[in-house]
Amino acid sequence: MVSEIKEAQLLNTLVFETLGEPQKEREFKLKTLKKWGFDLVFGKKNAQEGYFLSQDKKEGARYSVDGAEYEVLEILKELPKNKKVFAHIEMIEGVAHLCVDLRDEENLQLLCIPAASVLVAYLKKHRFIHLLENLKDLGSAATVAKHQGEEGKPRGFEELPPVIRRFLKEAKKIEKEMGFGRISLAYYGPNKDNKERYKMEWMVPSIALFDEHIAQKIDKTLAELP
Repeated sequence: MVSEIKEAQLLNTLVFETLGEPQKEREFKLKTLKKWGFDLVFGKKNAQEGYFLSQDKKEGARYSVDGAEYEVLEILKELPKNKKVFAHIEMIEGVAHLCVDLRDEENLQLLCIPAASVLVAYLKKHRFIHLLENLKDLGSAATVAKHQGEEGKPRGFEELPPVIRRFLKEAKKIEKEMGFGRISLAYYGPNKDNKERYKMEWMVPSIALFDEHIAQKIDKTLAELP
């Protein structure tokens, strides 16, 4: 039998959705790659000229990775003519990978590595601490979760305090910009010390977190929660 508490949770947890599929691909600028810690390079890979990404390498550098030999001929300061950079999330054996492509009429994959390794370093670098601390998991969509105090019987929307309502208002604006989002909120009311008790989970497109504009907004919005 379902307990009374579980039933109350199911009946009274509030859900706010922005319908749509989690965005899996997004166009990025060259400066964004640099903020992730990568340079777009023209050079040689196993003696073949082409484009690839490098980290902390200077022009003229030669190095090897996973058995491949690289030589950096030029670190590009702008994208090659008619080429664009796209990044998407690809799930490989349960792990979200960040895959970066250089694209014109053809598609050249520059990178495909576990997304969390890039995202954590990126969020630390830009001090998006609230987003980093509350990021729970990464898939095509990511889960951001935050809670405070002991659980109890959730209260209705009309009992939400101003601070929670402001969070929901700002979160909905961000979801509209991203085209997808889902918030699950159980608000339990204040405790005896007048501190708000709640449990919140927010699903957002993982690839959107790599956009500094979006990540900053989410971080700021999370900071407003008690």
